[in-house]
Amino acid sequence: MRIFVSSLITGMEALRGAARAGVEALGHQPVMAEDFAARPASPQVACLEGVRGADAVVLILGARYGAKQASGLSATHEEYRAAKGARPVIAFVEEQGAAPEPDQADFLREVQGWEGGLFRGGFAGPQDLQSKITRALHEWQLANASGPLDPGELLGRALALLPARDRNHHYNEAVVALSLAGGPAQPVLRPSEMEAPALAEDAMQAALFGPAKIFDRTEGSEAGIRNGMLFLEQGDRHRRSVALDAQGGIVVSLALPRGERRDHWMPVLLEEKARDAAAGALRYGGWLLDRVDPTRRLSHVAIAAQIAGGEGLAWRTEREHAANPGSVELPSAGRSDHPPVHLAPAHRPRAALSFGAEQLVEDLVVLLRRQWRA
Repeated sequence: MRIFVSSLITGMEALRGAARAGVEALGHQPVMAEDFAARPASPQVACLEGVRGADAVVLILGARYGAKQASGLSATHEEYRAAKGARPVIAFVEEQGAAPEPDQADFLREVQGWEGGLFRGGFAGPQDLQSKITRALHEWQLANASGPLDPGELLGRALALLPARDRNHHYNEAVVALSLAGGPAQPVLRPSEMEAPALAEDAMQAALFGPAKIFDRTEGSEAGIRNGMLFLEQGDRHRRSVALDAQGGIVVSLALPRGERRDHWMPVLLEEKARDAAAGALRYGGWLLDRVDPTRRLSHVAIAAQIAGGEGLAWRTEREHAANPGSVELPSAGRSDHPPVHLAPAHRPRAALSFGAEQLVEDLVVLLRRQWRA
């Protein structure tokens, strides 16, 4: 594999040499700026091409930030931004020496604040760095030792996870369902792990009280195994639910509140409510995936979404609804068969669930709106 080594060059020669030795110890090819042959492209372009052509990136950070490029970022910071979400990043921070420069302190906070996006650790000197790079790369290989990623199969599983239309839902009640399928395809939960009380308890605790909560703590909830999947359900007709399968596939369904006037209900589906539901479902799905696959054997995810029910509801933004709250132009005919939507390409690096969640939700909601109004 090709491993790009990203760091300052001047003043870090010994550390870069240790990184080279750590990568080569496993038979991998280090990709390093000092090895680039003369080429017409600028060093900046050459390094960013090196990042994009690598299988993983080793990031080494010390106290100095480095010279800023035209972007306002250092070369190392640009390389990190290019890799984040597109390539696995294994970061190492020097634990001894001078305090980091202000810009470097901000950079360190960005790297360390990227939840679930990378492996990271400290080091003390070249020899320590070399051994830790070798060990981290080996552990990453083991965690991802599986078959090749099949995008079509991944999307197929994400679509299959979405629930069939529930005839019990009221005709004008809309439910957002969002599914995540992880790949390369492989089991991440044994049957005994699926039925372990701790998993259901942790999942329910997070749904009710965690930072990614999606359930109402004032309502009763239940958990159980059905058709080999773990289910969490809440509310009449299970208006909020989570399902998890043995391959780490997750689907979260959340009923949308209906448009209201002060004196009566209006047949409106508000876009902002759909966005909030999709964002909550994606946030909880990412948490649950980290809970069942902490070593990230599932490196990519396919995401699909669907709105079930809601026949006869008009799609509006809150601004549109506020401008004309007393009347609404209803669709000429209600639909009960809105097909699911997905991004193109459908699969994304798993880290996108953390750093790119807002963009993912925005794009999915746009696709849902286009389909609803078509």
